[in-house]
Amino acid sequence: MTTSLFLTCAGGVEALLAEEVLRITGRSAETTRGGVWVRGDERSAMQLNLHSRLATRVLWPLIDGPYQDEHDLYALARRVAWERWITPEQTLRVEVSAMRSPLQSLNFAALRIKDAVCDTLREQTGERPSVDTRHPDLPISLFVGPDHATLYADTSGDPLFKRGWREDKGEAPLKETLAASMLAATGWQGRAEDGPLLD
Repeated sequence: MTTSLFLTCAGGVEALLAEEVLRITGRSAETTRGGVWVRGDERSAMQLNLHSRLATRVLWPLIDGPYQDEHDLYALARRVAWERWITPEQTLRVEVSAMRSPLQSLNFAALRIKDAVCDTLREQTGERPSVDTRHPDLPISLFVGPDHATLYADTSGDPLFKRGWREDKGEAPLKETLAASMLAATGWQGRAEDGPLLD
């Protein structure tokens, strides 16, 4: 299945991430505030999770639409074919990010999305999945703007800068994605013609 994947990144890194996505997938990416959009399938999502040094997450859009309140978010989430994404034996987590949203509580919005997933599966199977806030089988991301919401499956799980998480963080650890962005901005790629890199 092909869709438009959304890769999040630190502000100011969007153009560099678009170049990296082109190198990894061979497809052009469209930059937007906080990330890039690129056409891709399951294989592309896996490639980007494995090879991107600049992205924070690789998100798979599930549904989007207008909303006014949490009831609208619940109705929107009920339209997703959750049985394609999760079984009652698995776990989920819902994270919400907002920009100028009229919602009073983002936690309640997350709860309504969780309810929609669980209600859908309970109606179909008689059982519902559980919530696991640390290591869910299906991390779900909800983005709410002033009047529009988008629901994503987070194919990355933990943020990508946590790959190979180190035990000795030092006094002021720098996220790996930010360090890679700094290198990408300089054009240094580790080639002989790039010269040595001094830390």
